[in-house]
Amino acid sequence: MDFKNLLRLVGDEPTFESSLLMAGDVDPAEVRLQLSRWTTVGKIYQVRRGLYFLAPPYQKIKPHPFMIANKLLRASYVSCQSALAFYGLIPEYVPVTVSVTTTRPGRKETALGVFEFHHMKPELFRGYRLTDLGGGQQAFIATPEKALLDLAYLHPGSNSPAYIQELRLQNLARLNLDELNRQVETFNSPRLLKVVKNVTVLVRTEAQEYESI
Repeated sequence: MDFKNLLRLVGDEPTFESSLLMAGDVDPAEVRLQLSRWTTVGKIYQVRRGLYFLAPPYQKIKPHPFMIANKLLRASYVSCQSALAFYGLIPEYVPVTVSVTTTRPGRKETALGVFEFHHMKPELFRGYRLTDLGGGQQAFIATPEKALLDLAYLHPGSNSPAYIQELRLQNLARLNLDELNRQVETFNSPRLLKVVKNVTVLVRTEAQEYESI
């Protein structure tokens, strides 16, 4: 296979699996060797074993980090600061894509950025949905309420008002307090109940300030 054929096969995709190139009458060893050569010269990038994406200028669709996070570890969803920033609930740009998983935690540095995976108990692995990212890409992302609870769950001391203030939460009307209270019951945690209480105060304060304008 030459590079033109590769572009014909995967040029319209943000990523591609090497298994796609193994179909038909091909020599798998030769395909792997060619992929290694294209990676070495910078025509493609390897995200993990068997997963690649085209390098500019051959790339038509830039892979979204959230989609890559899902592919790096299939038993995961994007959450915490990454999801909160996605929903516009915190102002900071988040350079690391944070996900939660029921498997082992870890950190992966790639050409598309840095990805962190935090362990979550299986019974807490919920509250996420398949979300459109544009460009034909999708990813499993925590709901705004679950992203906030996941972040608080993973950080001791999150029940203090100071911690909530440090997050610099904004656009709090996007949070559903009924959903937040429903989801916190799953955690069975007095600490997270305190977090919800502190957030509720902020939501109501922001609403009152908006009404007074």
